[in-house]
Amino acid sequence: RPSIDPELMMRMLIVGYGFGIRSERRLCEEVHLNLAYRWFCRLGLEDAVPDHSTFSKNRHGRFRESDAFRHVFESVVERCMKEGLVGGEGLAIDASVIKADANRSRSMAREEVKDLRDPRHATRAVREYLAALDAQVEPATVSASISPTDPAARWTAVGGPAFYAYSTNYLIDVQVGIIVDVEATPAWRTAEVNATRTMIGRVEKQFDLKPERVIGDMAYGAADLLGWMVNEKAIEPHVPLWDKTQRNDETLSSSDFQWDAQADEYRCPQGQVLRRQWRAFKKLRTHVTKADTILYHSRQADCATCPMKARCCPNTPTRKIARSIHESAREIAREIAKTSGYKQSRKDRKKVEMLFAHLKRILRMDRLRLRGLSGASDEFLLAATAQNLRRMAKWLTPIATKGD
Repeated sequence: RPSIDPELMMRMLIVGYGFGIRSERRLCEEVHLNLAYRWFCRLGLEDAVPDHSTFSKNRHGRFRESDAFRHVFESVVERCMKEGLVGGEGLAIDASVIKADANRSRSMAREEVKDLRDPRHATRAVREYLAALDAQVEPATVSASISPTDPAARWTAVGGPAFYAYSTNYLIDVQVGIIVDVEATPAWRTAEVNATRTMIGRVEKQFDLKPERVIGDMAYGAADLLGWMVNEKAIEPHVPLWDKTQRNDETLSSSDFQWDAQADEYRCPQGQVLRRQWRAFKKLRTHVTKADTILYHSRQADCATCPMKARCCPNTPTRKIARSIHESAREIAREIAKTSGYKQSRKDRKKVEMLFAHLKRILRMDRLRLRGLSGASDEFLLAATAQNLRRMAKWLTPIATKGD
């Protein structure tokens, strides 16, 4: 059988993901009949359409080994930048959960992971999952419920019964909503937040994009991520804070205490001092906890006779305040939230949600067809490429006027 041009297969896949044709068999039929699809795939009327079985062999073979899907995606982004559709001033980030190709009624417990090494379970998705576990330096966090067909998928629930899923993470430019990067992760919050560093670093290296602001929801308001944005990347974090310090009862909140950065101490409303330590130690101590916070506490003698003790620390002898080591970055985020630019950023954030709605409703990508994290990555890259091409066609097509 004669060889098939990889560009032809790539163009056909983009047609499929761009118009919601999820079946490769049906895709071949549509390209065979549709003249517009033939034109895009550079097929003449007399040219034969490849067999559907060719796609699966190339997806798991040369396309994945050469990272062809990411190369095509980045080529489209570069074209969008050349056409002036990417401003680079503001980027928005968000994640959406996509169901994996795994039956939620078939599962195995965490303790049964060792059974996956049985040759009888040696599917491509299983081999990929086990290789990722073996490559991790730190002990891996294994989900309580694992799918034997796609063990990398995460057991999660979004407003209904739980299911196995992956997350597609989008980093978009807010000018017209071009997706500048996409990352596949298991469907759990920590992986989604960690993808932020990966994508921002990648667009800086690949496209020399250095945004002034990054927009996200509360999930991206974690202290360590804010510290990374502000201190390492000099990016304004336009995100709501993940803040648990405010009290809803009559007890004094941390914001009621005045911070003195020069003295490295808090002062309570009564003027008493809270410090990280009240005596000198022979060995220097950082007092940083596992949660990356520093505890500041008052003296018991000061609190014992304080008239505000009932509102400050009614159940403990002293008042303690946990201050994040990234609190300076959190303060910057608080100040940004008071500006008019932050209000505009809240509107710009909706552009990511619109892309996810388009992905699931119009492109019909509410469930994956490929298995494994690499399979999810391939599908997310193709879908993002198709969305960028559709958006580019919309913005660059001349608007017809009367008389034309």
